[in-house]
Amino acid sequence: MVTIADVIKVLERLAPPSYQESYDNSGLQTGDRQQQVTGVLVTLDCTEAVLDEAMEKGCNLVVAHHPVIFRGLKQLTGRNYVERTIIKAIRHNIAIYACHTNLDNVHTGVNQKIAQKLELQDCKILVNKPQTLMQLVTFSPPENTEEVLEALHQAGAGQIGDYRNCSFRVQGTGQFLPTGNAAPAIGEVGTLEKVPEDRLEVIFPAHLQHAVMAALRQAHPYEEVAHYLNSLENANQEVGIGMIGNLPAPLTEEAFLAWLKEKMALQGLRYTTAGNKTIKRVAVCGGAGSFLIKDAIRQGADALVTGDVKYHEFFDAEGQLMIADIGHYESEVYTKEIFYATLSKNFTTFAVYLSIVNTNPVRYTF
Repeated sequence: MVTIADVIKVLERLAPPSYQESYDNSGLQTGDRQQQVTGVLVTLDCTEAVLDEAMEKGCNLVVAHHPVIFRGLKQLTGRNYVERTIIKAIRHNIAIYACHTNLDNVHTGVNQKIAQKLELQDCKILVNKPQTLMQLVTFSPPENTEEVLEALHQAGAGQIGDYRNCSFRVQGTGQFLPTGNAAPAIGEVGTLEKVPEDRLEVIFPAHLQHAVMAALRQAHPYEEVAHYLNSLENANQEVGIGMIGNLPAPLTEEAFLAWLKEKMALQGLRYTTAGNKTIKRVAVCGGAGSFLIKDAIRQGADALVTGDVKYHEFFDAEGQLMIADIGHYESEVYTKEIFYATLSKNFTTFAVYLSIVNTNPVRYTF
């Protein structure tokens, strides 16, 4: 039996909750974690119409990018679409799970999807998220070092970019005096011991601290495991907002706009020119990304593709890059493809559906 908790575990490996911004409200919005899953509907937004679609398809779990509960609810009277959606979900026993800015902040998330649609190459995160890495320093008898490191690596430590099982070691001498009720693996109570030890160092994502420490304690031969934990300021290559990469070939501004419309299936877009410069290096940010204009310029972008740009923010480009506002919905609608691919790969006992409801509240006329 697959429960909602099982699905959440997979989603949180994809986008750890600790990576969401402080203002966000990702996570389980309604529902019982222990309920058996009958089907999953993935969507950008969860609305009443999406819940109707879920019921038609036999789904009791909706996975959305945008949280339907974003700010605190003081009452549930059905006075707006948020309250009506929550009431309907509870009434029909449908769980709602949101994976929002934590999915924005992982390199396999929202912005990678846009980059893939635009066929960008040599991509990297535009602005790395600080304070997401930790360092573990511990000490092991040389004969146990490989076993300890293997356990740490299995728990997720020592993964740096495309490199795995990374660590550092140096040999020295450890000293300890067992006292009282100690049961030392080496030596005797009351006797000062001096033994060869390896000093081991590994780096790991901060959200894995519990798993890494549990692995260390289980694999280490000592009764009391000496260790240090340090929070790092190092940039995490795999966590942060926005993405930047290169087009397969340079395009004129006019050709780039046509490329955008085709690849993102746009009805239209707003943009500011950069003096008819050639577009090669492109920064992207799903949703509202105007706060990244200066960062895109510093990274050498010729264009920034995002949504929700305000009038005066277009001036911030200073003629140094093109800002292409393709719309909030349009920049993130393909996010549901990430959920679909992840859940379809991990679960085969129930159906995963892409929602066909267009939740975009904006309409266009030309």
